[in-house]
Amino acid sequence: MADTQQQDLPATDEEWRQRLTPEQYAVLRKHGTERAFSGPYLDAKDDGTYRCAGCGNPLFESSVKFESGTGWPSFTEAIPGSVREVDDRSYGMVRTEVQCARCGGHLGHVFPDGPREAGGLRYCMNGCALDLEKREG
Repeated sequence: MADTQQQDLPATDEEWRQRLTPEQYAVLRKHGTERAFSGPYLDAKDDGTYRCAGCGNPLFESSVKFESGTGWPSFTEAIPGSVREVDDRSYGMVRTEVQCARCGGHLGHVFPDGPREAGGLRYCMNGCALDLEKREG
């Protein structure tokens, strides 16, 4: 999605398919996971705001991004009110799924093994589910 501003939400599954790339659709709408070390923002160091690739909702500031070594972009905290966390009991385990609070898109999971000095959380996100709006200057 090229435009990073919030968009009207698609009403149907077919409209989501038209808006998103096949990989974005698989992750955001079907709860998939991109391959580790393959996403577009793993090594990004640009200053800006990470937005939902589905609807443009601001999710994370670049200032809270850190290198976790896991193969996915990781953040210590979300922008307040931008995400919702739900129990994920798939694959025989209990995890906390992170969804966009605006469109419900699957972004990734949050784990309690992040940097202690930053609160101890690791928001492990699929890079294809994000768009980085770079700050100018």
